[in-house]
Amino acid sequence: MAENTASNDKSRYDILQNDKGEILIIIQQRNGGAENPLFVYDGTENALLYRSHESTVFFNDIAEGARTPLKSVSELQIVEITDDDVIREYKVPVRIVKDVKALLD
Repeated sequence: MAENTASNDKSRYDILQNDKGEILIIIQQRNGGAENPLFVYDGTENALLYRSHESTVFFNDIAEGARTPLKSVSELQIVEITDDDVIREYKVPVRIVKDVKALLD
């Protein structure tokens, strides 16, 4: 569905959707496991993935074509990779908010 690359490799992510409407997001591996993860989205180009109290991933430049599908699911699958090897996978609930950037202040 969409691929986004920020200025450094740590911010690279891919967003894919299958025929059933399920969404998979591929990110670079982060340190530590995900504890009660939550994907926070406002329907724009920005989103946050809370992995744990110590680890949050900021998504920017989400492609226009990925925005409506992201708003229409209640959970998604996260896959963390290193050098094309899957390190961990987990399901994450999606919470829709008014403004993701307001959460960063």
